[in-house]
Amino acid sequence: MTTAEAAEPQTAPAQSETSASAGPGTLRKLDRALGLAIAAPTAALVVIEVLVLLGGVVSRYVFHHPIIWSDELASTLFLWLAMLGSAMALHRAEHMRMTAFVGMLSPPMRVALDVVAVVAGLTFLLLILPSAYEFAADEIPVTTPAMQISDGWRAAALPGGFTIMIAVAVVRLLAVGHWRHVASALLGSMAVAGALYLLQPALENLGNLNLLVFFVGIVACLVFAGVPIAFAFGLATFGYQALTTQTPIVVVVGRIEEGISNLILLSVPLFVFLGLLIEMTGMARAMVNFLASLLAHVRGGLSYVLIGAMYLVSGISGSKAADMAAIAPALFPEMKARGSKPGELVALLAATGAQTETIPPSLVLITIGSVTGVSIASLFTGGLLPGVVVGAILCVVVWRRNRRDDLSHVSRASAREIGRTFIIALPAIALPFVIRAAVIEGVATATEVSTIGIAYTAVAGLLIYRQFDWKRIYPMLVETAALSGAILLIIGAATSMAWSLTQSGFSRDLAKAMAGLPGGVPTFLLVSILAFVVLGSVLEGIPAIVLFGPLLFPIARQVGVHEVHYAMVIILAMGVGLFAPPFGVGYYAACAISKVHPDEGLRPIAGYLVALLIGLLLVAFIPWISIGFL
Repeated sequence: MTTAEAAEPQTAPAQSETSASAGPGTLRKLDRALGLAIAAPTAALVVIEVLVLLGGVVSRYVFHHPIIWSDELASTLFLWLAMLGSAMALHRAEHMRMTAFVGMLSPPMRVALDVVAVVAGLTFLLLILPSAYEFAADEIPVTTPAMQISDGWRAAALPGGFTIMIAVAVVRLLAVGHWRHVASALLGSMAVAGALYLLQPALENLGNLNLLVFFVGIVACLVFAGVPIAFAFGLATFGYQALTTQTPIVVVVGRIEEGISNLILLSVPLFVFLGLLIEMTGMARAMVNFLASLLAHVRGGLSYVLIGAMYLVSGISGSKAADMAAIAPALFPEMKARGSKPGELVALLAATGAQTETIPPSLVLITIGSVTGVSIASLFTGGLLPGVVVGAILCVVVWRRNRRDDLSHVSRASAREIGRTFIIALPAIALPFVIRAAVIEGVATATEVSTIGIAYTAVAGLLIYRQFDWKRIYPMLVETAALSGAILLIIGAATSMAWSLTQSGFSRDLAKAMAGLPGGVPTFLLVSILAFVVLGSVLEGIPAIVLFGPLLFPIARQVGVHEVHYAMVIILAMGVGLFAPPFGVGYYAACAISKVHPDEGLRPIAGYLVALLIGLLLVAFIPWISIGFL
C-alpha cells in the first residue's frame, strides 16, 4: 500500500539538494539522457503487458482458443518491467523510504543522510551484481516450455536492472556538490563493511542472535536513516548470508527473482495504471458528483461522500495514492468553502485510506495471495464488508463532529439533478462490479482482470466521458512503472529476507511461541494486531506482508483462525499504522495530496484513529464480517 504507495512524501526532504540537477551541465544532460533511456522501454513494457494479457483473455473467452505462450511471455517481460521500473524509481528518487526522523534534522544533516541513502543503495547493488550475473548465466541452458527460448533472456533482467541502477546512483553521486558528504558516506560504508568482515568469526558463533544483529539492528539503523526500504532489506540479507552462513549469494538472488516474478504481482502495475486512467478520464469525479448530489445537503454530507467515494474508488484502482489524488481535489474546495478546517479534511482522508485497505483489488490483497497461497477470489470477496463496518464507525465520528453545522445556505439537489448525476456516474459505478464479476465468473484471473478494467475505462473515457488526454498517457505509463518497480523491488528483497528467517529456524521458533500464547485465538489476534500496527507504521503494508505473511499465516491456521479472516485483521492493523502519525507515511501522503501541513491534522485524526481501532476489533472478534459471504 500498501501502500506502500505515494512517492512524493516518501522521497527525501532534501532531495532537490542532491539530485543530478545540482551538478554541472554535462551531468544534467547525462542524467536526463539516462532517464529517457530508461523511461521509454519501461513505458512500452507496460503497454505490451496490457496487450498480451488482454489478448489472452479475448482469445480464450471469446474465441475459445487459448494462447499457450501468453503467460510465459508476460512473465518474462514482467521481470524486465520490474527491474527497469526500479531503476526509474531510483532515477526519480521515488523508492519507498521512511523520512520521519530525517525530516526532523537540520538541512545539512538531511543532505548528508540523503547521500548516505544513495551510497547504501549503491553498495548493495555492487555487492549483489556479480551473483546476479552468475544467476543469469545459470539460467541460459534452461529452455522455456511454451516459447522454447532460453530462460536466460528473462533472468538477464536482474543483472541488467542492477547495472542500470548502479549507473543512476553513480551519476547522482557525481552531481552532488557536497563532496565531503560523498567522501564521508563512502568511507563510512567501507568502514562498516570492513568491520563486519573482521567480526565474521565472532558473528558465526552467535547463532540466531545474528538475526537481531542484521534483521533488527542493521535494518532499523538503515530504515531510520532514510535508506530506501528495499536496499535496507537487501543489505541486511546479504550481510547475514555472506558473513554467518555458507549459502552462496546466488541463492539470495534467486529468492529476489522468485519474489518479484510471481505472475500474480503483474496486476500491481496494471492496477496502478488503471487508477491513474480513472482519474484522467473523469470517472472518479463522476462518482463523487453523484454521491454529493445525494448527501451534500445533510450535516457533514461531504464527509460522508468522502468516505463513500474512497470505498468505491478503492474498489477500482487498488492504489491508495491514486484513490486520494482522485478524490481530494474534487471534494476539498467545496468542503473548505463550507467551513471545514484543513486539518479535519486531511485527518478524514488519511482515516479513509486506512479504512479501504481491504477493498478489492487492493495491492495488499494481491500481495497476500501471492506470498501465502490464499485464494485471491476469496480475499476479494472477504474484503468488502470489513470496509463497510469500519466506514460506518467513521461516519459516527463525522456525525458527532458536524451535528451542529449550519446548512441553511445549502440547497438540496432536485430529483432531476440526482438522476442526471447518477446516469453520468453509472458507467463508473459499474466498473468495480465488472472487475469482480470477471474474476468470480472465471472470465479472467486476478492478474488478467486489470486489463479488462483498463479497456473498459479507456472506452468509457473516449466514448462516454469524452475526456481522454493522450498527452498524459506516456507520463502515466512512466509513473506506473516507477511506482511498481519500487514496490516490486521491496517484495523481492523482503522475500529473500523471509527466506533467510525461515532457513535459520526462526519461523519454527516463532510458530511455537505464537501457538503457545495463553488465551488461544483472542490473544493471538491481539498480538498480531499490535505487531502489524507497528510494522505498518515502519515498513508499510507490502514489505511487512511479504516478510511475515509466510511465517504467520500457517500459525493462524494452526490455532484455528480462518486465513481470509486473518488477512482482513492484519490488513486493517497495518492500515492503522500506515496512516497514523507520527511514523505512518500514508498520513504524510494524505498531507502532500491535500497540501496541508502535517501538524494541522494531528489533533483531528485522534478521534478517527479510535474509530479505526474499534472497527478493527469488531472485524477481529466477529469472523463472520470477513468470511460470512465466502
